[in-house]
Amino acid sequence: MSQCDPDSAAPLDASSLERLVPDRLDPNQSTGSETYRLHLERYEFAAREARPGRLLDLACGAGYGTRLLAERRSDLVELLGVDVDPAAVGYARLRYGAGLPQLRYEVGDALAFEEGGGFDTIVSLETIEHLACAPAAFLARLARLLRPEGVLVVSAPTTPSVDLNPHHRHDFSAQSFRALFRSHGFRARAELPQIQPVDVLALLRGSETRMAGVRPGLASWYWKHPDALLRRGLATLRHGFANHYLTVAWERSR
Repeated sequence: MSQCDPDSAAPLDASSLERLVPDRLDPNQSTGSETYRLHLERYEFAAREARPGRLLDLACGAGYGTRLLAERRSDLVELLGVDVDPAAVGYARLRYGAGLPQLRYEVGDALAFEEGGGFDTIVSLETIEHLACAPAAFLARLARLLRPEGVLVVSAPTTPSVDLNPHHRHDFSAQSFRALFRSHGFRARAELPQIQPVDVLALLRGSETRMAGVRPGLASWYWKHPDALLRRGLATLRHGFANHYLTVAWERSR
């Protein structure tokens, strides 16, 4: 294949719950197309809230969102997409990196990434729930990377996700998510709440490609984690069969 063909990059697992590859989504499967639509909404929100100057997209995945930010905002003089997966970064460079000299992609760990110049905007979507460390440690790192007048755009599920997604380590409610950032001296300047109905039959059948990533042996896992089962039950009573997400643009309190 041509070196300009994204499929010549290292292979990406398009069936993973953890990786959205737009070119490889089945439009008839909600866990792909609807999840992608929600991600695009978050990036459009981030584009509206971004400060001019330097932008970091931390845990950028396949890179489509960083490209969207670059296309929406001509006052972003430098955009850096960082992801821990070399295959994702290789794909991003080939598929989304061309034609915009201010845009680049690099391999890096969100928990270890350092950059001396600082950023006017940091975007990190659907990252904080994955962390092996306490979310507060990640937030402290973001605060160090953010310039004094900068904006931080972060999203997370606000209904339980740890039970179904084995890559998730932390559950948040909307209240606990907001409280985490407020406790570190941030205040919300704008919010984007989102709701994604769950196709229960597709989940039970495992009929959608990305459902292959759902935690196996869920019943036995619940037996070992009764607190997670309780959170799932309470969330279902309150919200029905739907996932809720919250994206917030934060700035430092004055």
